Amino acid sequence: MLSADQLAKMHIGPQWLEGLNETFSRFAIASPWQQAAFIGQCGHECANFKILEENLNYRAETLMKLWAKRFPTREIADQYARNPKKIANMVYANRMGNRGEDSGDGYRFRGRGCIQLTGHANYYHAGQALGVDFVKDPDLVATPKYAAMTAGWFWSTHKCNELAAKNDWKALTKSINGGYIGLEDRIKHTNEAYAVISASADPYAT
Repeated sequence: MLSADQLAKMHIGPQWLEGLNETFSRFAIASPWQQAAFIGQCGHECANFKILEENLNYRAETLMKLWAKRFPTREIADQYARNPKKIANMVYANRMGNRGEDSGDGYRFRGRGCIQLTGHANYYHAGQALGVDFVKDPDLVATPKYAAMTAGWFWSTHKCNELAAKNDWKALTKSINGGYIGLEDRIKHTNEAYAVISASADPYAT
């Protein structure tokens, strides 16, 4: 179990204590290394547990770089630039269980939580697993408890414990991010978290 003192040493607010401990218990994220890897990955994804909602306020140039196929020209990109709702509805349309662009699903089920849960399908399945209707109230995913719990659900369903145990940083990061963005920062966060957690670990724990 994490303590408030450990969270403080990792510069994580005390409001995360209950949610993280419940997540670790429910999804068998048990060893200090597994817990550190979870915190390291989530720490990168949500700015060390400070930003729980995806920022989609992109310039036209950024849209063309991130989604070249969807924004092949500056003219198209300009129609969406600096409009997060319109961007989300476009780039997430007809994916991850979302309906078309006009449905509003892209923005409704935009990235939230510690691992940026995205898409109707993920909101639905996470809700089924946790007994909470995230489809009806998606903003719950951006609260500390459910931000941690949905990340734990994602971590478990993508077998991230096993990848962390193997120190397979690339596979672990790809399973969460879809690529290798921020790989070095994720490793850094993990090592820092491990130094704190392992220093207080019960030496007689199995």
